[in-house]
Amino acid sequence: MSHRDLLPSDRPVQLLTPDGERIEDGAHAFPADDDMLRAHAALVVGRRINDQAYALVRQGRLAVYPSSHGQEACEVAAALVLGEQDWLFPTYRDTVSIVARGVDPVGALVLLKGDWHSGYDPVSTRVAPQATPLATQLVHAVGVAHAATLRGEDTVVMAMCGDGATSEGDFHEALNFAAVFKAPVVFFVQNNEYAISVPLARQSVAPSLAHKGIGYGIPGERVDGNDVAALLAVLRESVESARAGGGPRLVEAHTYRMQAHTNADDATRYRPDSDVAAWQDRDPLLRSKAYLMKRDLLSDARMAEFADKAEQVATSMRKGLMTDVEPNPDDLFAHVYATPTPQLMEQAAFLAEELTREEAR
Repeated sequence: MSHRDLLPSDRPVQLLTPDGERIEDGAHAFPADDDMLRAHAALVVGRRINDQAYALVRQGRLAVYPSSHGQEACEVAAALVLGEQDWLFPTYRDTVSIVARGVDPVGALVLLKGDWHSGYDPVSTRVAPQATPLATQLVHAVGVAHAATLRGEDTVVMAMCGDGATSEGDFHEALNFAAVFKAPVVFFVQNNEYAISVPLARQSVAPSLAHKGIGYGIPGERVDGNDVAALLAVLRESVESARAGGGPRLVEAHTYRMQAHTNADDATRYRPDSDVAAWQDRDPLLRSKAYLMKRDLLSDARMAEFADKAEQVATSMRKGLMTDVEPNPDDLFAHVYATPTPQLMEQAAFLAEELTREEAR
């Protein structure tokens, strides 16, 4: 592979203008109508998930919520380009992607309520537990991909992270291992301009984050992160290349975090409202809707159908997360090891004795 083949495009790939006009791009196939409709339906659900989750935080039913409002196109595309046999490795901000992959929204949110570390089965869903520490999941993602290769499985791993994660050592270790062993991984960086309060300019002076793949021999690409058509095209091409034995890819999506880092953050302390306002017209949901309406693919009836589905998801979230869970102390030990160690069994017995004495008082 020539070093020029590793270079991302000079400008992020874009297939739709902000007002929904199609851009002809000979290098990337525009998604089919059915794919665009499926993606738009998922965008509607994703926006409703973000809004409902924020409401649940205010009601005390979620401890914290990192919103992906404005980034839903990245979330949806990352999930939709994967096959059933593939794996998704999400971060704490990727609830919408997890749900788009087919995970129950309540199960995807119990981590943020504080009930469980993961409320769904990673093996059956092919979705790894959400990772709160930056970049740690990327090393695990590469391990799963390499193991699949050793077993001869047709598996590709979508490893998601934010721009802040590219400053962590695990990011670089994961890219290097994946490149050396040609692991079928797509590293998908959602560059939303801020790592909490730290702007991108204080993290990297590289031409782009996609350029970081060059040092490891990994091809990089940049894409408009608010353009669901471009994301579907670029990510699908990356997944197909990895599946065909082409090794890892690094994709950087240029997007923006419209809301605060979490509900515990005051974003007005480090970025002006004018910056946020400048991104409002680039809303991925409005862009997708405009395109589909120009093509007469989105009728009033279909929009109502998508909105009804989104409201069903929101209702499920309210019902599931407003139900108090009675904690079982035995659960502290039930899911640590497949075969409990003697030390773990000793600790469980000690706790049981303590609880028995407490009940006897």
